[in-house]
Amino acid sequence: MAAHIGRRLRKGAVTTAVAAAAVAALSASQAPEVVADGQERQSAADAQGTPDPTAADPGATGNSPYYTDLPPLNSPTPVPSTTVGPTPGTGTSQAGIPATVLDAYQRAASELAASKPGCNLPWQLLAAIGQVESGQARGGRVTADGTTVSPILGPVLNGVGFAHIKDTDHGAYDGDATYDRAIGPLQFIPSTWAWAGRDGNADGKADPNNVYDAALAAGHYLCRNGWDLSVEADLKKAILSYNYSQDYLHTVRSWMEFYRRGTHEIPDGSGSLPGNRSDDHETPMSPSAPVTPSPAPRPSKPGGTTKPSTPATPSKPGTPSTPSKPTPTPTPTPTDTVAHLEDAGTATLSARAGDTFTDRIGTRAETSAGKPVAKVRIRFTIVGDTDATFAGGESHATVVTDAKGVALAPALRAGEKTGDFTVRALLVGRAVTAVDYKATVTARAADALTRTGDAALTCTAGGAFADRVEVKATYKGAPVGKVAATATLLASADATAAADKGPYFKDASGKPVRTLTGLETDAKGLLKLPELFADDATGTFVLRVTTTGGATLTVELTVTAPASSTPTPSDSPSPAQSPAASESPSA
Repeated sequence: MAAHIGRRLRKGAVTTAVAAAAVAALSASQAPEVVADGQERQSAADAQGTPDPTAADPGATGNSPYYTDLPPLNSPTPVPSTTVGPTPGTGTSQAGIPATVLDAYQRAASELAASKPGCNLPWQLLAAIGQVESGQARGGRVTADGTTVSPILGPVLNGVGFAHIKDTDHGAYDGDATYDRAIGPLQFIPSTWAWAGRDGNADGKADPNNVYDAALAAGHYLCRNGWDLSVEADLKKAILSYNYSQDYLHTVRSWMEFYRRGTHEIPDGSGSLPGNRSDDHETPMSPSAPVTPSPAPRPSKPGGTTKPSTPATPSKPGTPSTPSKPTPTPTPTPTDTVAHLEDAGTATLSARAGDTFTDRIGTRAETSAGKPVAKVRIRFTIVGDTDATFAGGESHATVVTDAKGVALAPALRAGEKTGDFTVRALLVGRAVTAVDYKATVTARAADALTRTGDAALTCTAGGAFADRVEVKATYKGAPVGKVAATATLLASADATAAADKGPYFKDASGKPVRTLTGLETDAKGLLKLPELFADDATGTFVLRVTTTGGATLTVELTVTAPASSTPTPSDSPSPAQSPAASESPSA
């Protein structure tokens, strides 16, 4: 992006002194504290490591130019507009946001609050970026569904005064098959839109020219990397990642704070368009206007007299003509020198569901001579039917290569879906063959099962066991949750099939079952089995619990016969005799 020499004030400033005072006041009250060196780069005091934005990263917009107009020093009291056209009053129209555009910002922030609550994205930040990038979609010139009436295109990014980004979309979005251009009300470059694009108005497509789609995409872009925008440091990183310029950061922060103090809705198409841009041109960002040919000279009337032309003043002798300035040749960027990408020693990528992959993906950018290329961007994208993510919950990450030409992707975290998927590494800004990495997610597993109690499990026939069986699953000594388990009741330890009599569980309808599947340990690795019952069969039986990973536990169950309620007759004579029987017959 062309260097922005000083921040230019709004048109209409009365004097240079007043303008200077306005900038000073805004800078003091609204702008964040950012330390920069002479080349507009962040200093070591505010340094950021990959994959945070760096000066080599063109960000969301390719570091395209932006509007530098600042908001009024005093926000008006926001009131709903009831008239068509700009709201009267100094600065009031600047505080107003076109209805459809405002709705898009607020809807995007609401969706991000639900999907990424930790980001704390304010809609005023989206509004500030929309103001700075396109003047709120050129004053709200959008259709009912949020699509701009005409495309909003940034300048050709051919390296002359701007970033040098060769075509990445074959002209599909920006109409340029040679170089990229920023597109739409939020000014995404095609290579960024390819992964950041979202369908914000539920019409089945992601269109960078639609303010609903662009606002939602911008929200997700600002909320990546686990950034919390309520934290000052993360807010700075997010804004700088959108367009890497300290002036851009100050301008966006100024508008964000202005909107926070008060704004209101105005009719679509009635907003005012800013007048000043960071590339010091007065022409607002728009499609190039067709050149109107000059009218051909009218022929003189036949027979008429013509006025003799005034003879030209002869040039001074010896004065050479001023030669035309040659068109500067774009300086090759590091991206232009990359011939291929190589795997940088990535190990086998495998992890259990829910775990973080031990190894990280490394990709090296090299020239045709095999030399490493530093400061180029590698985008890593997760491809396939998987819920695995990078740290921060994203399915993509862009990382700048280091001095050895290596970009190290953020750590991968496995989801709950098992199976294989692919992580694809692509060079940003140039068509170079991608490098694919196979990753595998295996089921959660346990290598040991133990009972949490040691009481003997006994029951009388026809009764219920007093204690329920609880087991604990561990892997390498640590409790492991969400491990699948199966419980089976067997006639003996040698049996391979479930018993047809003896202890049993009950299903939902109360019928006896002797095999339970679909069991799962909790977060602490514990699994408590349902209550056990016994039929009229007595003896010793076995409960076997098995888990994914091969851990097995066998528990003995004893069923005894119930106590008899009928008294047992005695075989010995009664010791007591009646007095009559004991008398002698002769008495």
